[in-house]
Amino acid sequence: MKTIAWVVMSVSVLLLAYLLVKKKARAGWLVAFGAHLAIAAIGIYLVNYSGWITQVHIPLNPVTIGTVAILGLPGVGLLYGLKLVLLS
Repeated sequence: MKTIAWVVMSVSVLLLAYLLVKKKARAGWLVAFGAHLAIAAIGIYLVNYSGWITQVHIPLNPVTIGTVAILGLPGVGLLYGLKLVLLS
């Protein structure tokens, strides 16, 4: 099972690299996307450890960081609401 996952991931990375080379994409979007991910991780960290929300801890993982990177501040609210609904 692990081998299949590695093969799928490797093929996906190779196809993504092929598309980037074929389209001659600039690295600017990659830098902007990385900055959004970093800001999202910092935002979740600040919400977790600032004391604003004491009942719920939002984990720092790729799914939560990606959600906040795409949705912005409403993404933190979404994760908070989901955590409250799923815990009760």
